[in-house]
Amino acid sequence: MAATFGRRLRKGAASTAVAALALAALTASQAPGAAETRTGSETKDPASAGDTPIDGGSPYYTDLPPLNSPVPPGGSHGSGGPVVTGPAEAGIPATVLDAYKKAEAGVARTQPGCRLPWQLLAAIGKVESGHARGGAVDAEGTTLQRITGPQLNGKGFAMIADTDHGVFDGDTTHDRAIGPMQFIPSTWSKGGPDGKGWGADGNGDGLKDPNNIYDAALGAGRYLCANGRDLGTQGDLDKAVLGYNPSREYLNTVLSWLAFYRNGTHEVPDGKGLLPVHRSPVGSGKGVGPTPGAGHTPGRTTGPGAGQSGSTTPKPGGNGSGKPGGSKPTTPPSTPGPKPSDPTKPSTTPPTKPPTKPTPAPVAALEQIGAKDLTATAGEDFGQIVRVRAKDTAGKPVAGVPVEFRIVGETGARFPDKADHVTVRTGADGTATAPRINAGDKAGSFTVRATAVGRKVPASEVGATVKAKPAPAPKADALARTSDAKLTAKAGTAFAEGAVEVKATYQGKIAAGAAVTATMVTDDPKHPVENDKGPYFAGAEDKGAGKDADKNADKEKRVRSLTLKTGADGLLKLPEIRTDQHAGTFLLRLTTADGAVLTVELTVTP
Repeated sequence: MAATFGRRLRKGAASTAVAALALAALTASQAPGAAETRTGSETKDPASAGDTPIDGGSPYYTDLPPLNSPVPPGGSHGSGGPVVTGPAEAGIPATVLDAYKKAEAGVARTQPGCRLPWQLLAAIGKVESGHARGGAVDAEGTTLQRITGPQLNGKGFAMIADTDHGVFDGDTTHDRAIGPMQFIPSTWSKGGPDGKGWGADGNGDGLKDPNNIYDAALGAGRYLCANGRDLGTQGDLDKAVLGYNPSREYLNTVLSWLAFYRNGTHEVPDGKGLLPVHRSPVGSGKGVGPTPGAGHTPGRTTGPGAGQSGSTTPKPGGNGSGKPGGSKPTTPPSTPGPKPSDPTKPSTTPPTKPPTKPTPAPVAALEQIGAKDLTATAGEDFGQIVRVRAKDTAGKPVAGVPVEFRIVGETGARFPDKADHVTVRTGADGTATAPRINAGDKAGSFTVRATAVGRKVPASEVGATVKAKPAPAPKADALARTSDAKLTAKAGTAFAEGAVEVKATYQGKIAAGAAVTATMVTDDPKHPVENDKGPYFAGAEDKGAGKDADKNADKEKRVRSLTLKTGADGLLKLPEIRTDQHAGTFLLRLTTADGAVLTVELTVTP
C-alpha cells in the first residue's frame, strides 16, 4: 500500500474508494476539522448546489497530486515571496497564480463572509484547464490560444444552442465551455443572479473576457460564493464545488488539489507549468462538469498547444515519484529528478524574473470586412453582421486586439443585453465580429463605430437604417349583406348599381379599412374556383359602355375577382356587376384574411 501511495493516482483508472483513501492520506497532517477532509464512507454523492451550472457536462482532468508535498526552498507556501523552484505539481504559472490571489482579495472585499481561499480557485483551475495550459497566457492574463470545450450538442453533453453568436467560443450553432475556468457563454454573460451573468473584470482593462485568467478567476470566485456561502464550512464548500460539477469524483479530485496547494505552492514561469494527462470519460460530468481544452482526447497527453495534431509526452520527474503522470516508465530516466533543497540553507536558485509586459502589437488599420450597409425593420434583428480586421503596416492580421463596437446615434438599436457597446478581441485571423444587433422600436439611422482599444487607429464605421414597422392590417372576422333582396338581371345587361353592399366587423365591432376579396366562383361546394363565364365586374375599359355591353367584348376586360377595402363605417359597396350571354344561377364569394366568408347568389335570366 505504501508503494501505491508513493505514486500519482489516475482518476481514470483508480476507483472512488482509492481516491478517497488518497485524499484522507493527503489531509492527515492537517488540523482536525479541516474543510477538505474526506473519509470515503459516504454512500451517495452530496446533493448538487442547484445553482446555474458553469458548463454543459464536458470531461475534466482527473490527475491527482502526489501524496508527499514537500515545501519548496524558502518556505514560500504561495505567500507572495520570491519566485522559487520545487516539486513540479506544486508549481503554478506566475500570472495564473497572481490571478487566483487577486480574485481571492477581490471577493474578500465584496463578500468577506465567504472566506474564499485562492487555493480553491487553483484546484478548480487545475482540473479545468491545467492552469490555462501550463500558463500559456500573455502579460495581461489572456490565453494565447482560445481554450474551448467540445460542442454542447447533446451528444454526450448537454444540449445548449448558441447564445453568444460565437463571440466567446467561435461557434455559432452551439455553445462550448470557454477559457481557463471553463464557463459556458450564457453563464458568463446572462446566468448570474442579476441576469447579467458571472462575468467579471479582474484586471481592470474594462473587459469581461472569459479567456482572461484574471477575469475568469474572479468570475469563478463570485460563482463559488453565491447564495451567501461560507466556504470555511464543509457543507458550503461541497455545494460550491458541486455547482461546477455535481459528481462525487469531481468533488474528491478538486478537494485533493485544494489540500495539496494548502500544503505549499510556488511560482513557475508562464508556459512552464506541468500539464495534467488524464481526463474523465466523455459525458461523465452529469450535466455541469467543467471542460478541458479543445480537441483533447481522454487519456492523451496534452500541452500548451492542445487541440492541434500530434501529442507530447511528459518528462519524468517533478511529480514526487520520478514517474511521468503516475505511469511506470518503460526505461528509467537517465537523469535523476531534482532533489528537495535543505530548508535550513538559503536557496541558491536564482529567482525567476516576473513576466514583462509585452509591447502591444502594432495596428495600422481596422478594415471593414462585413456588411457595408445595415437595414432592418423596427423590432427585428439585423440580418447583416459587422466585422472588422486589424492589420499591421504590412497588411498582415493582428490577433488579440480589443475592438470596441459602439452604436452611435439617437436610436433604440442595441447589442444583446441592451448594450450600446461591446468589446471583442480579434482572433488569429485578425477578425473581430460584433454580436447581432436588434433594431429596436424606433425608426431612423445610426452608425456602428469600431475602434481599436488603446491604439491610435482611425475608426471603422458602417451605416445602419431602421425602417418603420408597417401598421397592422385591419381585421375582419365577419361579413353580412345590408339587404336580403334577391339579385336578378337579364343576360347581356347589368344588376342594379350598388346592388351588393356588405358590412365587415371584427369581434362584433366595425372593421374600418379591412380588405375584402370578391370573386365570381363556380358552384362546386368543395373546390370553388374563379368562374370564366357569367357575371363580372365592370372594368375600367368598360366605363361608358352602358348596360347593354357588347356581346363580343374582350374577355380580358371581364374582371371576376378584385380586392377592396371597407370604409370608415365598415361598409363596402361593390362596383357594377354585368352579365354576359350565359343564363343561370351564379355565385359571388366574399372573403377576408381573418376567415370571414360570405356567399351571394346572382340569378341571370335568358
